Amino acid sequence: MAFPPAFLDELAARNPIEEVVGQYVSLRRSGSNLFGLCPFHGEKTPSFSVAPDKGIYYCFGCHKGGNVINFQMEIDGLSYPDAVRVLAKRAGLEVPEDEQYQSRYRQQERLWAMHKEAARYYHKCLYEPVGQEALRYAFGRGMTKSTLTVFGIGYAPDQWTGLTDHLRKKGYTEQELRDSGLAAVSRKNGNLYDRFHNRLMFPIIDVRGNVIGFGGRVMNSEDPSAAKYLNSPETLIFNKRKNLFALNLAKKSKLGYMILVEGYMDAIALHQYGFDCAVASLGTALTEDGAALLSRYTDQVVLIYDGDTAGQNATKRAIPILEKAGLQVKVLQMRDAKDPDEFLKKFGAERFKLLLEESANRVEYQLNAILRKYDLREDDQRVKYLQESAELISTLGSSVRREVYGGRVAEAAKISPEAMKLEVERARKRRLVREKKEQEKIDLSPARNLQPKSRSIHYDNMKSAMAEEMLLAMVLQEPALLDQTEALKQEMFSSQLLGKVYGQLMERHRQGVEVSAGGLTELSAEEMAHIAGFLQRRRGPINEQALRDCLQTIQDEYRSASVQTEDDLLALRNRLKQRKGRKA
Repeated sequence: MAFPPAFLDELAARNPIEEVVGQYVSLRRSGSNLFGLCPFHGEKTPSFSVAPDKGIYYCFGCHKGGNVINFQMEIDGLSYPDAVRVLAKRAGLEVPEDEQYQSRYRQQERLWAMHKEAARYYHKCLYEPVGQEALRYAFGRGMTKSTLTVFGIGYAPDQWTGLTDHLRKKGYTEQELRDSGLAAVSRKNGNLYDRFHNRLMFPIIDVRGNVIGFGGRVMNSEDPSAAKYLNSPETLIFNKRKNLFALNLAKKSKLGYMILVEGYMDAIALHQYGFDCAVASLGTALTEDGAALLSRYTDQVVLIYDGDTAGQNATKRAIPILEKAGLQVKVLQMRDAKDPDEFLKKFGAERFKLLLEESANRVEYQLNAILRKYDLREDDQRVKYLQESAELISTLGSSVRREVYGGRVAEAAKISPEAMKLEVERARKRRLVREKKEQEKIDLSPARNLQPKSRSIHYDNMKSAMAEEMLLAMVLQEPALLDQTEALKQEMFSSQLLGKVYGQLMERHRQGVEVSAGGLTELSAEEMAHIAGFLQRRRGPINEQALRDCLQTIQDEYRSASVQTEDDLLALRNRLKQRKGRKA
């Protein structure tokens, strides 16, 4: 969004990055920078740095970075204009009436209001004659009236335009209905009709309390092709990968952990039985975004997916994603029931609490999964079980943990703990050798090592790009040096991104406003993270000679890339000879 540079400068000045980050991260000074544990991924050694003088942050572990606006976007899952709005409110600033921004925000507000109105409509329909069957179903599934109210559960009538007509009467336009995802377009005549009909409706509410989408369970559909559950499509306000059902309620829990389940009904049943820390993924496998969102509210997750093959495969996929987000993972395997909803109805909350207390950590769960694959009465099966278990145990960083779990496997397979320890150590040595070779490949490939971490950014001319990075780092530390780069044009940069940054810095310099990384605009999160990354890494000399060398390299590489004829090549060679002569 195009905000005036002067406003963004004032916004950054009134929201010092160390203060904003300090609300979420405990920072300690080391030299000119501040360091702490990264809020975006799990780590035990601080690799998250804040440079107050540059107005940027950067994590050397997960490579996320940027200015104070980027941080607010990342930590709260906000769009750029929404992050600006939050920071402006924090600083007591009025947001300029930028038409593009205002238009987008008004659109978001209208969609939030429309979804809230839709939730009211569905909830009202549940208690009307048209919703009798759905209400009986809800009560039959054990939901109380209080639960229906707390979760805002409703019913989408078996009508083609019930909600659409209702929203039109409330003043919403055809385009707004299309953009909302609540209405779909008929292929036959282009008319709008309700996306959800004859479904029990579950509002999806974000952590700020906005209704952003819906999940609907079909009610006795005569159409065998109808999906059992249907979610809202992705819209301006809804991204299913970045949200979790019931997190708006679970984030207030005092239980000290979160329970992650597969479906709406499981999450609702757990809340109703007193386990108010339950959340569910939204009709898709757990994503890194979902895990990162969970990590903002807890450091421990109990994973309870269905016991069928699909559920167990989903569990295996979810464990490394959760651990990558810095979460401690326990896995609860259902007994005598297919899911938490069924178990709670059969045995009650106290039995479920005992089951929770017995839940296995992820290593125990994975070892049990390996054990179920093999028949230990057969010698060859027993050997395979021991080898696969040794591979898993070898990944554990603690020698004590390796010995404990190795001992359990040895006991199960009826071999000596010493023999198992040797097998684990052999597996560990093989793994360390593989990892060393992989690292050597990376270390022996400087060009690969210097490429941007983000796949969306690539350097085609490494020599020029390194000079471009160095030049930007120098002028950001000493903006007066921009007076000596007037001959350098944005199009001479081999990297379009670095050229764009240079163009913005030069424009700010000409306007007499502060030149800083914190004032950069119109960059994506990945682009801003890359800029913050090389600014934090580069600590080269700042002098006129170093600047001239960078300028010369960028210009020479630009001319080389522009050579198309023999005359061009001859002219370039002559310039290089003259340059060498001057140096001699």
